[in-house]
Amino acid sequence: MAVHDDCKLKFQELKSRRIYRYIVFKIEEQQVVVEKLGGPTASYEDFMACFPPNECRYAVYDFDFTTNENCQKSKIFFVAWSPDSSKVRMKMVYASSKDRFKRELDGIQVDMQATDTSEMSLDLVKARAM
Repeated sequence: MAVHDDCKLKFQELKSRRIYRYIVFKIEEQQVVVEKLGGPTASYEDFMACFPPNECRYAVYDFDFTTNENCQKSKIFFVAWSPDSSKVRMKMVYASSKDRFKRELDGIQVDMQATDTSEMSLDLVKARAM
């Protein structure tokens, strides 16, 4: 599975310049491409709304939070979205390319797998960030 250069470029911009809050990726014609970019003011609800109910996706989310010691921090989450209602072949393609794609994105700190939105709720993200 090829990875379009734009995927790495946009990820670097999210990581270093913080001009995106999130990036959603999809596999199209045997390569991973950028599907949607969320601006720096986009909310977690905006991010959640990007996931189609019957199709798999990859995504990264730059999560800002405050620690118990009152320190501002940020962690980059990688989400592998694979809803139960998506086609078996699609799930297999996404599952088999996930690790290779993730290696292309240097700087991911938390890995999440989700089959429905409850598995990536904001409370779970906060818990995984701490």
